[in-house]
Amino acid sequence: MHYGAIKNCDIANGTGVRVSLFVSGCTNRCPGCFQPETWDFCYGQPFTEETEARLMRLLRPDYINGLTLLGGDPFEPANQRALLPFLRRVKAAFPDKDIWAYTGYTYEQLTNPAHPACRAETPAMLRAVDVLVDGPFIQARKDIRLRFRGSSNQRIIDMKKTAQTGRVSLLWPDTKT
Repeated sequence: MHYGAIKNCDIANGTGVRVSLFVSGCTNRCPGCFQPETWDFCYGQPFTEETEARLMRLLRPDYINGLTLLGGDPFEPANQRALLPFLRRVKAAFPDKDIWAYTGYTYEQLTNPAHPACRAETPAMLRAVDVLVDGPFIQARKDIRLRFRGSSNQRIIDMKKTAQTGRVSLLWPDTKT
């Protein structure tokens, strides 16, 4: 896996101050994507043990709320294989920090065994994520007033509640922003 960027004090991609990893590779290729360079699976630098160590150091401070995965798409099958062991290490080292993940796939696609993005790693990866922002960016539904997403079709899913209830539970179900 490759990654395009690491942001160590990100306040735009999840609640609080976050460490964000922008992975490379996306087959969704949404028209109007704000980072089309990340569609290329070889864009940026290789994700190595040194990269993981750097991310773990960046996550240490108390003021860091958690980790955000974006891209590209962290739920591309090749990215899932690389990210799942890392997410397990993050959860073990920082159980009080949350993990957000952005994906162009919907939750329903990721949980459908017949869908190409649903792989052996997907259920464990979904369990490791606290908040999933799902769905493709749709230019016609773009709204800059939305909180933590680009288009109104995208959902901000509370993955813990979703796992408990068996139904998609939105983090902020009654707000339009």
